[in-house]
Amino acid sequence: MDGLAALIVDPAAWAALIALVVMEVVLGIDNLVFISILSNKLPEAQRSKARRIGIGLALILRLALLSTIAFLVGLTQPVFSLPFQGPPDPVHGTPMFEMDFSWRDLILIAGGLFLIWKATTEIHEKVDVEPTHGVLDVKAAAAANFGSVIVQILLLDLVFSVDSILTAVGMTHHLPIMVVAVVVAVIVMLLAADPLANFIHNNPTVVMLALGFLLMIGVTLIADGFGFHVPKGYIYAAMAFSALVEGLNMAARRAARRKSPALASGHASSAGSDNV
Repeated sequence: MDGLAALIVDPAAWAALIALVVMEVVLGIDNLVFISILSNKLPEAQRSKARRIGIGLALILRLALLSTIAFLVGLTQPVFSLPFQGPPDPVHGTPMFEMDFSWRDLILIAGGLFLIWKATTEIHEKVDVEPTHGVLDVKAAAAANFGSVIVQILLLDLVFSVDSILTAVGMTHHLPIMVVAVVVAVIVMLLAADPLANFIHNNPTVVMLALGFLLMIGVTLIADGFGFHVPKGYIYAAMAFSALVEGLNMAARRAARRKSPALASGHASSAGSDNV
């Protein structure tokens, strides 16, 4: 209790908490976009439930990982190495070097591959005009889809949770601060889940943009797993710029729709005057 009271009155602890909350919320955007896209494939009555379950699983996973920080930090230790051949050098010949891989690297690579596969599959479904053949029992299909959506959300929750918790460990060593930051970030995700999912559902072009984000995130996860760290600021700046451009396109389309009836009525009135 004394240690907790000391943290409450420590300005550095509050600064670390604010930084962690912001970081967790930003990192949670990826997870939230994935949950929104998957849940929107379900019947409307099941979508909100799937989002709540998915975000609840994210909270449980992150709190469970926080309780095993020593084990989690151990995931960054190399478990094996692979030899790689460097570019040829006319003086020293072709250099050889080894790249170490930890469990964290393997988790990130697997998660990145899964994201790329899932985003590519979703894009293919959006652009494929061929109808799906075969008649299934509606209730059985809905149950299977709901279960598969929850499993996929759980898998990505694990990847994003490992990444965010390891980042949090690098920012502070105080477990209470990390717990509070995770809980606050998940609450924010829970509040934003339905509005974001409804916005994505009501704007089909945003779906493609979100799937493009998932592809980019998958590539960066794989690159991170291979030791090539891409600063998150670049990624989110690109996402923000793309979202801004898409927002301008949406505003332009709305303006065009408002102008169309006015132009039509103007043409009709001019035609009437010509007839007179």
